[in-house]
Amino acid sequence: MVPMDAVPGMLTVDELGELVSGGEVDTVVVAFSDLYGRLMGKRYDARFFLDAAVEGGSHACDYLLTVDLGMNPVQGYDFANWERGYGDVHVIPDLATLRRASWLDRTALVLCDVAPRDGHEPLPLVPRSVLRRQVDDAARLGHTAMAASELEFYMYRTSYRDGAASGYRGLEPTGWSIEDYHILQGSREEGFLGALRRHLRDSGVPVENSKGEWGLGQHELNVRYADVLTMADRHTIYKQCAKELAESMERSITFMAKPSAEGAGSSCHVHMSLQTDGTNAFAGDGDLGGIHCSDVFRWFLGGWIAHAPEVMALYAPNVNSYKRYRAASWAPTRLTWSYDNRTAGFRVVGAGESLRIECRLPGADTNPYLTFAAALASGLHGIRERTEPPPMFEGDAYAADDALRLPTSLREATDRLEASPFAREAFGGEVVQHYVHFFRTEQAAYDGAVTDWERERYFEQI
Repeated sequence: MVPMDAVPGMLTVDELGELVSGGEVDTVVVAFSDLYGRLMGKRYDARFFLDAAVEGGSHACDYLLTVDLGMNPVQGYDFANWERGYGDVHVIPDLATLRRASWLDRTALVLCDVAPRDGHEPLPLVPRSVLRRQVDDAARLGHTAMAASELEFYMYRTSYRDGAASGYRGLEPTGWSIEDYHILQGSREEGFLGALRRHLRDSGVPVENSKGEWGLGQHELNVRYADVLTMADRHTIYKQCAKELAESMERSITFMAKPSAEGAGSSCHVHMSLQTDGTNAFAGDGDLGGIHCSDVFRWFLGGWIAHAPEVMALYAPNVNSYKRYRAASWAPTRLTWSYDNRTAGFRVVGAGESLRIECRLPGADTNPYLTFAAALASGLHGIRERTEPPPMFEGDAYAADDALRLPTSLREATDRLEASPFAREAFGGEVVQHYVHFFRTEQAAYDGAVTDWERERYFEQI
């Protein structure tokens, strides 16, 4: 791995000071992930950030960890509510994440941990803290978790403002034919995609490649793998950069799991492995379905599969997430594993030092901190319990009627999370209840909505 200080775009505090003195940077975005994975925070005058926030941090209203998508305070949380008066939390910059935000004018960005108002220990329920707990758990077992996320999105020629004004109806995709790996169609959108690759590269997010995907106007951009916390940070910055770049070009992109009933869904395939003393702990001389691997690999895979139904809400956190799981859709419907088989929920790829597990369950709408935390917690539990995976599946996993199915709705996934002793052990009971309430609030919002489908179906005929 390339040291973070050698990644282009990453900054030390001294380097930021030089850029500020030279007039190249005058603003610092100080931000953290909310429950949805959106960045929340403040824009600081860069000189004031250096003088005050580097050491003292910042503060923000604690309601940000209890709001819905419309930024409305939601009742029923123990952490923050009207009775408690909605006080502050302490927002602490993680200076290892300080970087240029090259897509913004004269701007740097730093990601933060969130602590109690007068404290410094990260609050357990904050998404980044949930992942940190699992990183520490892996370290106690002697492992460093490495990860990558393959994140897809749809792009439209319609701006966000015009899309909102039309209720997101009639959006014009940037493509008009299936463009999976299609260089010509990708070239038509290189004005955006090339700019996105370059801005990420120059902002401390090393890029591997971009490509067309299966849907109209659908694309995938992959960034370099890293330790799991760094990867979650890169994923979050990638989304922010992509949306803001689209905004600047009067376009829109969406990371919805299923923006249209007709098209393919957008996924977030998660690759994960463990390193021990700088080498891949999955590599070994054992045999599992013809794969040369270690016991650590087989038990990690076994745990990841075994606990997937209990933590599915952390992979698929929205009502729309579950519209993606359809047969022959490139999204899995069964909890099977196989080698290099895209119909399986868990696809093993690579060999030796590159051996890793690709989980195809999460959609593009997932919060990466929670997804990586759920994956890592499941695999580590498998190692501790020496959980054996089911036999390797061969063939079309969509036709595997005997294989365990995925939860089919956010309601079912939330019920499983709430009832899971494993989840409470891994994340803590308070954290589980906070997210159970979060998911139930999202489900209730959908249950109370009157949709276009209902009007079209019932308005005249009933």
